[in-house]
Amino acid sequence: MTNTISATSTATVITPYELLEHWQGHRRLTRKMIEAFPDDKLFTFSIGGMRPFSELVMEFIDMAQPGMIGVQTGKWKKFGDGTTSVKPQTKEELLQRWDEVTEQINEVWPQISAERFREKDLAFGQWEGPVHWIIFYWIDNEIHHRGQGYVYLRSLGIEPPAFWDRG
Repeated sequence: MTNTISATSTATVITPYELLEHWQGHRRLTRKMIEAFPDDKLFTFSIGGMRPFSELVMEFIDMAQPGMIGVQTGKWKKFGDGTTSVKPQTKEELLQRWDEVTEQINEVWPQISAERFREKDLAFGQWEGPVHWIIFYWIDNEIHHRGQGYVYLRSLGIEPPAFWDRG
């Protein structure tokens, strides 16, 4: 016997609040990763031509900050447009920017209707799908690149935060 689940099923598996908490749990873990990096390695250390962890973190910020406005309004800028042009130069500045974006996510999230999560949209003019899928993409992208940070920290002899510790 096979089970099939309709894409139009009305059963709710996860609420918008639970999705936000899941994402913010990943963001808390990424913040711990930023904190674990030595100041002199966060912006410079690389293996095999991969980008330094600070650049990966800026990618997360550059998706989340304008992306939340796109999710809320349906009006999207091109990826990379609309974020501040001054990049953080220190760990403290990067953490401050991270925290500001976290606050913005928390402020905008309650303004998104439940129906909006199922609407199709074209994020940043390049990723098309339901809004919940776009958010999952951001989460998956963060997890993927955070894995690079784990490799960097271990190669520097630093024990990274536990991957499951999202508190």
